[in-house]
Amino acid sequence: MDFKAILMGLAFALMWSSAFTSARIIVADASPLFSLAVRFLVSGLLGVAIARAMGQSWKLTRKQWYATILFGVCQNALYLGLNFFAMQTVEASLAAIIASTMPLLVALASWTLLGERLRPLGFVGLLAGMAGVSLIMGARLDGGADLFGVALCVIAAFALTFATLAVRGATSGGNFMMVVGLQMLVGAAILFVAAPVFETIRVNPTVPLALAFAYTTLVPGLAATFVWFLLLDRIGPIRAATFHFLNPVFGVAIAAALLGEALGPLDFVGVVVTTVGILAVQLSRQPKPVPAR
Repeated sequence: MDFKAILMGLAFALMWSSAFTSARIIVADASPLFSLAVRFLVSGLLGVAIARAMGQSWKLTRKQWYATILFGVCQNALYLGLNFFAMQTVEASLAAIIASTMPLLVALASWTLLGERLRPLGFVGLLAGMAGVSLIMGARLDGGADLFGVALCVIAAFALTFATLAVRGATSGGNFMMVVGLQMLVGAAILFVAAPVFETIRVNPTVPLALAFAYTTLVPGLAATFVWFLLLDRIGPIRAATFHFLNPVFGVAIAAALLGEALGPLDFVGVVVTTVGILAVQLSRQPKPVPAR
Protein backbone atom coordinates (compact mmCIF):
# COMPACT_ATOMS: atom_id res chain seq x y z
CA MET A 1 0.00 0.00 0.00
CA ASP A 2 1.62 3.26 -1.12
CA PHE A 3 1.63 6.60 0.68
CA LYS A 4 -1.07 8.09 -1.55
CA ALA A 5 -3.40 5.19 -0.77
CA ILE A 6 -2.80 5.68 2.96
CA LEU A 7 -3.69 9.39 2.71
CA MET A 8 -6.79 8.55 0.71
CA GLY A 9 -7.85 5.96 3.28
CA LEU A 10 -7.34 8.34 6.21
CA ALA A 11 -9.26 11.09 4.43
CA PHE A 12 -12.13 8.72 3.64
CA ALA A 13 -12.36 7.45 7.23
CA LEU A 14 -12.39 10.98 8.65
CA MET A 15 -15.01 12.25 6.19
CA TRP A 16 -17.19 9.16 6.51
CA SER A 17 -17.12 9.20 10.32
CA SER A 18 -18.05 12.88 10.49
CA ALA A 19 -21.32 12.20 8.65
CA PHE A 20 -22.98 10.87 11.81
CA THR A 21 -22.44 14.13 13.67
CA SER A 22 -23.66 16.30 10.80
CA ALA A 23 -26.68 14.02 10.36
CA ARG A 24 -27.55 14.41 14.04
CA ILE A 25 -27.54 18.20 13.56
CA ILE A 26 -29.72 17.96 10.44
CA VAL A 27 -32.47 15.78 11.95
CA ALA A 28 -32.87 18.23 14.83
CA ASP A 29 -34.38 20.77 12.38
CA ALA A 30 -35.65 18.69 9.44
CA SER A 31 -37.41 15.40 8.80
CA PRO A 32 -34.69 12.80 8.16
CA LEU A 33 -35.83 10.98 5.02
CA PHE A 34 -36.89 14.12 3.18
CA SER A 35 -33.68 15.99 4.06
CA LEU A 36 -31.61 12.98 2.98
CA ALA A 37 -33.53 12.75 -0.31
CA VAL A 38 -32.81 16.43 -1.03
CA ARG A 39 -29.17 15.88 -0.13
CA PHE A 40 -28.90 12.94 -2.55
CA LEU A 41 -30.62 14.92 -5.30
CA VAL A 42 -28.19 17.82 -4.93
CA SER A 43 -25.14 15.55 -4.55
CA GLY A 44 -26.23 13.36 -7.45
CA LEU A 45 -26.75 16.27 -9.85
CA LEU A 46 -23.42 17.78 -8.81
CA GLY A 47 -21.69 14.44 -9.24
CA VAL A 48 -23.11 13.88 -12.73
CA ALA A 49 -22.25 17.46 -13.75
CA ILE A 50 -18.67 17.10 -12.48
CA ALA A 51 -18.37 13.73 -14.22
CA ARG A 52 -19.49 15.21 -17.52
CA ALA A 53 -17.03 18.07 -17.09
CA MET A 54 -14.31 15.46 -16.54
CA GLY A 55 -15.30 13.82 -19.82
CA GLN A 56 -16.91 10.79 -18.19
CA SER A 57 -19.82 8.98 -19.81
CA TRP A 58 -23.05 7.60 -18.34
CA LYS A 59 -22.68 4.67 -20.69
CA LEU A 60 -21.59 2.38 -17.88
CA THR A 61 -20.71 -1.28 -18.09
CA ARG A 62 -23.29 -3.84 -17.02
CA LYS A 63 -21.39 -4.44 -13.77
CA GLN A 64 -21.21 -0.72 -13.08
CA TRP A 65 -24.97 -0.31 -13.53
CA TYR A 66 -25.46 -3.23 -11.18
CA ALA A 67 -23.23 -1.59 -8.57
CA THR A 68 -24.89 1.79 -9.11
CA ILE A 69 -28.42 0.50 -8.52
CA LEU A 70 -27.48 -1.82 -5.66
CA PHE A 71 -25.52 0.86 -3.80
CA GLY A 72 -28.26 3.38 -4.46
CA VAL A 73 -30.78 1.07 -2.79
CA CYS A 74 -28.71 -0.57 -0.03
CA GLN A 75 -26.20 2.14 0.90
CA ASN A 76 -28.17 5.31 0.26
CA ALA A 77 -31.83 4.43 0.76
CA LEU A 78 -31.46 1.71 3.42
CA TYR A 79 -28.15 2.23 5.23
CA LEU A 80 -28.14 6.03 5.33
CA GLY A 81 -31.94 6.36 5.35
CA LEU A 82 -32.31 4.11 8.40
CA ASN A 83 -29.38 5.79 10.17
CA PHE A 84 -30.82 9.26 9.54
CA PHE A 85 -34.22 8.14 10.82
CA ALA A 86 -32.66 6.50 13.88
CA MET A 87 -30.61 9.55 14.83
CA GLN A 88 -33.75 11.36 15.85
CA THR A 89 -33.38 9.36 19.08
CA VAL A 90 -29.92 7.73 18.91
CA GLU A 91 -26.69 9.60 19.63
CA ALA A 92 -24.27 10.08 16.74
CA SER A 93 -21.46 8.26 18.57
CA LEU A 94 -23.58 5.11 19.06
CA ALA A 95 -24.76 5.15 15.44
CA ALA A 96 -21.14 5.49 14.27
CA ILE A 97 -20.03 2.55 16.41
CA ILE A 98 -22.82 0.29 15.13
CA ALA A 99 -22.09 1.30 11.53
CA SER A 100 -18.40 0.50 12.06
CA THR A 101 -19.28 -3.18 12.52
CA MET A 102 -19.66 -3.52 8.74
CA PRO A 103 -16.14 -4.99 8.24
CA LEU A 104 -16.86 -7.48 11.02
CA LEU A 105 -20.17 -8.46 9.42
CA VAL A 106 -18.51 -8.78 6.00
CA ALA A 107 -15.84 -11.09 7.47
CA LEU A 108 -18.48 -13.13 9.32
CA ALA A 109 -20.67 -13.51 6.22
CA SER A 110 -17.67 -14.34 4.01
CA TRP A 111 -16.67 -17.07 6.46
CA THR A 112 -20.08 -18.59 7.21
CA LEU A 113 -21.89 -18.09 3.89
CA LEU A 114 -19.20 -17.85 1.20
CA GLY A 115 -16.73 -20.36 2.63
CA GLU A 116 -13.87 -17.88 2.88
CA ARG A 117 -11.12 -19.10 5.18
CA LEU A 118 -10.79 -17.11 8.40
CA ARG A 119 -7.31 -17.07 9.91
CA PRO A 120 -6.84 -17.33 13.70
CA LEU A 121 -6.10 -13.60 13.95
CA GLY A 122 -9.33 -12.86 12.11
CA PHE A 123 -11.35 -15.15 14.36
CA VAL A 124 -9.93 -13.49 17.48
CA GLY A 125 -10.57 -10.06 15.98
CA LEU A 126 -14.16 -11.03 15.14
CA LEU A 127 -14.83 -12.08 18.72
CA ALA A 128 -13.13 -8.97 20.11
CA GLY A 129 -15.02 -6.64 17.78
CA MET A 130 -18.40 -8.13 18.62
CA ALA A 131 -17.55 -8.10 22.33
CA GLY A 132 -16.61 -4.41 22.15
CA VAL A 133 -19.81 -3.44 20.36
CA SER A 134 -21.90 -5.53 22.79
CA LEU A 135 -20.20 -3.78 25.72
CA ILE A 136 -21.02 -0.34 24.32
CA MET A 137 -24.59 -1.22 23.36
CA GLY A 138 -25.23 -2.83 26.75
CA ALA A 139 -24.03 0.28 28.56
CA ARG A 140 -26.03 2.61 26.31
CA LEU A 141 -29.23 0.55 26.56
CA ASP A 142 -28.91 0.50 30.34
CA GLY A 143 -28.51 4.26 30.13
CA GLY A 144 -31.81 4.64 28.28
CA ALA A 145 -30.84 4.49 24.59
CA ASP A 146 -33.83 4.04 22.28
CA LEU A 147 -34.11 0.34 21.41
CA PHE A 148 -36.06 0.95 18.18
CA GLY A 149 -33.46 3.45 16.95
CA VAL A 150 -30.65 1.03 17.78
CA ALA A 151 -32.46 -1.74 15.87
CA LEU A 152 -32.68 0.52 12.79
CA CYS A 153 -28.92 1.16 12.98
CA VAL A 154 -28.27 -2.59 13.15
CA ILE A 155 -30.49 -3.28 10.12
CA ALA A 156 -28.69 -0.47 8.27
CA ALA A 157 -25.30 -2.11 8.97
CA PHE A 158 -26.58 -5.40 7.52
CA ALA A 159 -27.84 -3.58 4.40
CA LEU A 160 -24.41 -2.06 3.77
CA THR A 161 -22.78 -5.44 4.42
CA PHE A 162 -24.97 -7.06 1.76
CA ALA A 163 -24.14 -4.32 -0.75
CA THR A 164 -20.41 -4.61 -0.05
CA LEU A 165 -20.46 -8.37 -0.66
CA ALA A 166 -22.69 -8.13 -3.71
CA VAL A 167 -20.66 -5.56 -5.67
CA ARG A 168 -17.24 -7.16 -5.41
CA GLY A 169 -15.41 -6.44 -8.65
CA ALA A 170 -18.23 -4.27 -9.99
CA THR A 171 -16.54 -0.90 -9.49
CA SER A 172 -13.81 -1.28 -12.10
CA GLY A 173 -13.98 0.33 -15.52
CA GLY A 174 -13.55 4.03 -14.83
CA ASN A 175 -16.32 6.67 -14.78
CA PHE A 176 -16.11 6.73 -10.98
CA MET A 177 -17.65 10.16 -10.46
CA MET A 178 -20.52 9.27 -12.79
CA VAL A 179 -21.18 6.10 -10.79
CA VAL A 180 -21.15 8.16 -7.57
CA GLY A 181 -23.60 10.70 -8.97
CA LEU A 182 -26.01 8.17 -10.44
CA GLN A 183 -26.16 5.96 -7.34
CA MET A 184 -27.08 9.04 -5.30
CA LEU A 185 -29.91 9.84 -7.70
CA VAL A 186 -31.18 6.29 -7.24
CA GLY A 187 -31.22 6.83 -3.48
CA ALA A 188 -32.97 10.19 -3.89
CA ALA A 189 -35.76 8.68 -6.01
CA ILE A 190 -36.48 5.98 -3.42
CA LEU A 191 -36.40 8.36 -0.44
CA PHE A 192 -38.65 10.96 -2.07
CA VAL A 193 -41.28 8.20 -2.31
CA ALA A 194 -40.64 6.90 1.23
CA ALA A 195 -40.54 10.28 3.02
CA PRO A 196 -44.26 11.19 2.90
CA VAL A 197 -45.17 7.61 3.85
CA PHE A 198 -43.00 7.24 6.95
CA GLU A 199 -42.71 10.79 8.32
CA THR A 200 -44.30 14.18 8.57
CA ILE A 201 -42.17 16.42 6.39
CA ARG A 202 -40.83 19.43 8.27
CA VAL A 203 -38.03 21.94 7.77
CA ASN A 204 -37.03 24.53 10.37
CA PRO A 205 -34.54 26.81 8.57
CA THR A 206 -31.61 27.54 10.87
CA VAL A 207 -27.93 28.31 10.41
CA PRO A 208 -26.78 24.96 11.93
CA LEU A 209 -29.12 23.11 9.54
CA ALA A 210 -27.78 25.00 6.51
CA LEU A 211 -24.15 24.45 7.47
CA ALA A 212 -24.64 20.78 8.35
CA PHE A 213 -26.62 20.15 5.15
CA ALA A 214 -23.99 21.80 2.95
CA TYR A 215 -21.17 19.92 4.69
CA THR A 216 -22.95 16.55 4.54
CA THR A 217 -23.81 17.02 0.87
CA LEU A 218 -20.33 17.99 -0.28
CA VAL A 219 -17.93 16.18 2.07
CA PRO A 220 -19.26 12.81 3.36
CA GLY A 221 -21.78 12.62 0.54
CA LEU A 222 -19.77 13.49 -2.56
CA ALA A 223 -16.08 13.68 -1.70
CA ALA A 224 -15.91 10.65 0.61
CA THR A 225 -17.81 8.41 -1.81
CA PHE A 226 -15.59 9.49 -4.70
CA VAL A 227 -12.42 8.85 -2.67
CA TRP A 228 -13.79 5.44 -1.66
CA PHE A 229 -14.35 4.38 -5.27
CA LEU A 230 -10.85 5.58 -6.20
CA LEU A 231 -9.41 3.67 -3.25
CA LEU A 232 -11.25 0.50 -4.25
CA ASP A 233 -9.80 0.75 -7.72
CA ARG A 234 -6.29 1.54 -6.44
CA ILE A 235 -5.80 -1.13 -3.76
CA GLY A 236 -8.88 -3.37 -3.93
CA PRO A 237 -11.78 -3.86 -1.48
CA ILE A 238 -9.93 -5.98 1.09
CA ARG A 239 -7.07 -3.55 1.64
CA ALA A 240 -9.38 -0.53 1.38
CA ALA A 241 -11.72 -1.89 4.04
CA THR A 242 -8.83 -1.84 6.53
CA PHE A 243 -9.41 1.88 7.03
CA HIS A 244 -12.84 1.18 8.52
CA PHE A 245 -11.08 0.33 11.79
CA LEU A 246 -10.68 4.09 12.31
CA ASN A 247 -14.42 4.81 12.13
CA PRO A 248 -15.28 4.05 15.79
CA VAL A 249 -12.48 6.33 17.03
CA PHE A 250 -13.18 9.16 14.58
CA GLY A 251 -16.96 8.89 14.96
CA VAL A 252 -16.91 9.05 18.76
CA ALA A 253 -14.27 11.80 18.86
CA ILE A 254 -16.12 14.07 16.41
CA ALA A 255 -19.47 13.57 18.20
CA ALA A 256 -17.84 14.36 21.56
CA ALA A 257 -16.10 17.47 20.21
CA LEU A 258 -19.01 19.01 18.28
CA LEU A 259 -22.09 17.68 20.05
CA GLY A 260 -20.75 17.27 23.57
CA GLU A 261 -21.80 13.59 23.70
CA ALA A 262 -20.44 11.99 26.86
CA LEU A 263 -18.09 9.01 26.68
CA GLY A 264 -18.27 6.77 29.75
CA PRO A 265 -15.61 4.28 30.93
CA LEU A 266 -17.40 1.31 29.32
CA ASP A 267 -17.76 3.28 26.07
CA PHE A 268 -14.03 4.00 26.04
CA VAL A 269 -13.11 0.36 26.65
CA GLY A 270 -15.65 -0.79 24.06
CA VAL A 271 -14.33 1.59 21.40
CA VAL A 272 -10.76 0.42 21.97
CA VAL A 273 -11.72 -3.27 21.87
CA THR A 274 -13.90 -2.79 18.78
CA THR A 275 -11.19 -0.85 16.97
CA VAL A 276 -8.56 -3.51 17.71
CA GLY A 277 -11.00 -6.23 16.64
CA ILE A 278 -11.77 -4.56 13.31
CA LEU A 279 -8.07 -4.00 12.64
CA ALA A 280 -7.28 -7.65 13.44
CA VAL A 281 -10.02 -8.89 11.12
CA GLN A 282 -8.88 -6.68 8.28
CA LEU A 283 -5.20 -7.55 8.71
CA SER A 284 -6.07 -11.26 8.71
CA ARG A 285 -7.77 -10.84 5.33
CA GLN A 286 -4.76 -9.20 3.68
CA PRO A 287 -3.21 -11.37 0.98
CA LYS A 288 0.00 -13.05 2.06
CA PRO A 289 3.13 -11.60 0.45
CA VAL A 290 4.64 -13.72 -2.30
CA PRO A 291 8.19 -14.74 -1.30
CA ALA A 292 10.92 -13.60 -3.66
CA ARG A 293 12.65 -16.36 -5.59
